[in-house]
Amino acid sequence: MTIKITSSTGLRLFVSTAILCCSGAACAQLGAADGQWPSYAADAGSTKYTSLDQIDASNFSQLQMAWQWDSPDAILDFSDVEREVSFGRLQGTPLMIGGVLYMITSLNQIAAIDAESGQTLWRFDPEVYKHGAPVGVLGFHQRGVAYWNDGSQQRILASTQDGFVYSLRLEDGSLDENFANGRIDLTDGIPRATRDDLDWQGAQPLGAVSPPIVIGDILVVSQITSNRPRFKERPPLWIRGYHIPSGELAWTFHSIPLEGEFGNDTWEQDSWRIAGNSGVWSMMSADLELGYVYLPMEAATNDFYGGHRPGDNLFSESIVALDARTGERVWHFQMVHHGVWDFDNPAAPNLIDINVDGRTIKAVAQVTKQGFTYVFDRVTGEPVWPINELPVPQGGLPGEQLSSTQPFPTKPPAFARQGMSVDYLIDFTPELRAEAEEILKEYTYGPLFTPPTETVQGGNRGTIILPGAGGGANWTGAGVDPVNNILFVPATNSPNAPLMTKLEASASNFNYLRISNQAVRGPRGLPILKPPYATITAFDMNKGEILWQKANGDDYTPVTNHPDLAGMDLPPLGGGGRQAVLVTSTLLIHAQTTLDGAVLVARDKFTGEELSTIDLPANAGGAPMSYSVAGKQFIAISVLSNPVPALISFALP
Repeated sequence: MTIKITSSTGLRLFVSTAILCCSGAACAQLGAADGQWPSYAADAGSTKYTSLDQIDASNFSQLQMAWQWDSPDAILDFSDVEREVSFGRLQGTPLMIGGVLYMITSLNQIAAIDAESGQTLWRFDPEVYKHGAPVGVLGFHQRGVAYWNDGSQQRILASTQDGFVYSLRLEDGSLDENFANGRIDLTDGIPRATRDDLDWQGAQPLGAVSPPIVIGDILVVSQITSNRPRFKERPPLWIRGYHIPSGELAWTFHSIPLEGEFGNDTWEQDSWRIAGNSGVWSMMSADLELGYVYLPMEAATNDFYGGHRPGDNLFSESIVALDARTGERVWHFQMVHHGVWDFDNPAAPNLIDINVDGRTIKAVAQVTKQGFTYVFDRVTGEPVWPINELPVPQGGLPGEQLSSTQPFPTKPPAFARQGMSVDYLIDFTPELRAEAEEILKEYTYGPLFTPPTETVQGGNRGTIILPGAGGGANWTGAGVDPVNNILFVPATNSPNAPLMTKLEASASNFNYLRISNQAVRGPRGLPILKPPYATITAFDMNKGEILWQKANGDDYTPVTNHPDLAGMDLPPLGGGGRQAVLVTSTLLIHAQTTLDGAVLVARDKFTGEELSTIDLPANAGGAPMSYSVAGKQFIAISVLSNPVPALISFALP
């Protein structure tokens, strides 16, 4: 349903909506141009970079809220919905095209907003909340939309959490009926996918929580399904390309290869016939000049046990480059063979042109949950620096057939702690260290890729995985300064121990199942690890070296306010969270959680020094972005205000 709000401002803006699009090469890795923001992460190369420079170190502290746009989810009528509907997880980041922002809400409503005033121009409600509980386990949320322009037509394209893809006209938000008669059903053609309720075979609907991506006239679409299934038989999350003018299917990439296809032999014992997931749940990137799309692939079903899917399991936990015109695989690299750690590739690959030993390389960098950054020539797939296959711990759960080696990059260095060690334990006092060592004895632990073990009541509490399933890096990803070839990576150092056990045959046909991801508690209510708990790392990508690494925030509530540490001179704790970055020509900008609330931080890009902060009304939900209207630069970010989350925009007075 489309609701149009008419105004003279809206008419003026729509008349001037001609896209100020850069060339394919520039769009791919040089950031947003001309004050626009036409892709989720500024450009198709996911740089999160804008060349705007009006806001800088000298005036950042003077920023004031220009406007606040409250999520329209709050005004929807839920009276005919049989369950509680939560819409507080506003993770969306808007596009800005020709003076209009295009935003998606937690409940997947799409809205056009006057970028200068914050006035709603139209909104489209796909009514996802009427179609059952959201796919996945994290409630209703969505991160962004995509934009297409062929010179005569312009569309906003969105995938929704109930498993549809819509094409909307920019002018009024109306459906393009030429696009597959209004919408595409993502479940069509996917084995074992259904819109019926979960049954014993594990058939389940599909959905999406991240935007599709546009390459020419092709829309590349990914989807998700539950990552906590109880049955082996799951939908494979194939990647598909659609012809935007018609909505017709152009190609399908079988992310779990079918019989006779490349990689099928890595799914031994015919496990490809029933295995699922192994798709893309995060954002994708593209080189518009090459016509390639880069896929950050997730793990295969069951995240922490793979005894039912022996083999390396291509293309799970890989980066895959496809020719977006045909869907043909150009190259791939698997970061995790036969994954049992939930080390999905969680973020869009970052495109960056670097100079290494006098050679200019069109590169792509993939940040990962496990704390590595894998860097490749994005044309050929050749690693920029050697990646070595090294032996990793064996054993784990009965029936598991682990890979004997895993790939370790030689450059850049890891940006997060990897593998649990006594050296990482809290050490504010000798007594706390001793107590932490006693706690550690209750777990299995070891270097990176130590496999999960069974949780035994009164005995072994499982394997500590560090980084945990949340990363390291996650969907907030990394940002790029394409002028100085710097990669900025927000990360956390947080362990977890998957609770692995068996269920009755009627409840699950897995040999072992993760019931929950247990946090690993330290002594006296403190973290088990010493700080920092969240960091931002800047890499010089010409050298593959760390330029700087800083704790994100000085305080951390469980530590700062702990009575046993009162009066102690504590180091920077990094309790500010893992928030997405915005890179401008002058600053590195990101949100930060503080003891008193939340702030937006400006840092020096070359030293990491915090230069200035401004208050946010609530914790950030989405990634910040920046745009310019009528000569004025704005910074917009979604916040998790209670009871209504909001998009807020800042500008200089």
